Amino acid sequence: MNSSSPFAAFLEAWIPGHSAAELAFVFFAAMIAGMARGFSGFGGALIFVPLASAAVGPKIAPALLLVIDGIMTLGMLPEGWRRANRREVFTMLIGTVVGVPVGTILLTLLPSVALRWIISGIALGLLAFLITGWRYHGRPKTPLTIGVGALAGLFGGAAQMSGPPVVAYWLGGAIPALTVRANLILYFPLSSIISAISYTSGGLLKAEVLLISLLAGPGYGIGLFIGSKLFGAASDATFRRLCFLLIAMAAIIGLPLFDALRP
Repeated sequence: MNSSSPFAAFLEAWIPGHSAAELAFVFFAAMIAGMARGFSGFGGALIFVPLASAAVGPKIAPALLLVIDGIMTLGMLPEGWRRANRREVFTMLIGTVVGVPVGTILLTLLPSVALRWIISGIALGLLAFLITGWRYHGRPKTPLTIGVGALAGLFGGAAQMSGPPVVAYWLGGAIPALTVRANLILYFPLSSIISAISYTSGGLLKAEVLLISLLAGPGYGIGLFIGSKLFGAASDATFRRLCFLLIAMAAIIGLPLFDALRP
């Protein structure tokens, strides 16, 4: 994008402190993340947060994803509330209430460069976990459910990457698939509300984030639409492999080592 163009000048005036090239990078990162989420149901945060952190900073990117993804999932709450095992979900949220503030404190206090290394490291670690395909096959136990919620909350507070531990715990257990889906539909919006409260208390949800979300949100929405249309066009295994590749590329590109290659 030509930084001297009227549109680029408008963007830089509208969202001061960020170049038009950086904002364009965030838009396309959101679109790619939305595509992954749309056609596979996972991977959005693992792609978006490392890439957006490289462009607008690791203290903005998780809050930005919280806004754009949270708005799109809040509408799913009624269905989840009707069909989910609410006791199981709220047991998980007990741990999340503890984990999210700890992750938020790390996000607030750690230096930006260290945070970017940590975010990319978390993404690669969770990618390796996803690739193994491991699932918990036992029945849910209250202490374990709370512990998984705390771990998910920690990852969610620090980088909005709470999904893999929760999915691995519920998806392979002795819970009917329809109930698992409803549990996830209910859990993630409620955990986003917890994150929003924690981020607001930590000063992370500021006007700058809301302004950038107005640009990144449509990109994420376009990606979700394209991804959902692509669903079924190829095998699930093919799409999963593509998602894994995108996550790995995002985590590596997001490393501070490659700053000279980005806007």
